[in-house]
Amino acid sequence: MQTLLHIDSSINGDKSVSRQLSAFIVEQWLERHPDTRVDYLDLAVSAPNHLSQIAIGFRTPDMPASVLEEAARENAVSEALVSQFLAADVIVLGAPFYNFTIASQLKAWVDRILQPRRTFHYTANGPEGLAGGKKVIIASSRGGVYSISEQGQAMEHQESFLRVIFGFMGITDVEFIHAEGTAMGPDAATTALQAAKEKSIALLDSMATA
Repeated sequence: MQTLLHIDSSINGDKSVSRQLSAFIVEQWLERHPDTRVDYLDLAVSAPNHLSQIAIGFRTPDMPASVLEEAARENAVSEALVSQFLAADVIVLGAPFYNFTIASQLKAWVDRILQPRRTFHYTANGPEGLAGGKKVIIASSRGGVYSISEQGQAMEHQESFLRVIFGFMGITDVEFIHAEGTAMGPDAATTALQAAKEKSIALLDSMATA
């Protein structure tokens, strides 16, 4: 049985295009792979704290017990998130485009799963990913259109960032489904979401027959 980790990070609730798209992708995946177990993580509801000295395990001999207890809680959060990530065979990630990059809640999650000796390590030849073999499908929503012009591509730090992050962990099977122009009027938003859904179907069909 495969495990699919479905992650959402939009703050827009039911109005979110990335949430609608990620849910559609998961639904379509389950139609083709009904024996898949789905684990869900909503980062808008339960994002980890941003990194701090305590969260990364910084300790001094004179730290009070209350700080050590906080450190233990933060370590437990990091362990739960990286274990959940490593247990997944497939990841469907809803990633909205905020201020030219990803949501801060999603960045906080990334910072917790990028762990030395768990998802990567350094060798004499440089860093090596330890989390390879997973499939990642990213449901991306963008209010404007950034993929078809040099200026737009230069302003885009969403797909480029996530490709680097997953590649750093050894994951090369990464697909993006973009719904672009969602803030350019109701008709444009409807067209963008429908086109993204059609691309999702084509992608999943090709995966099923590969």
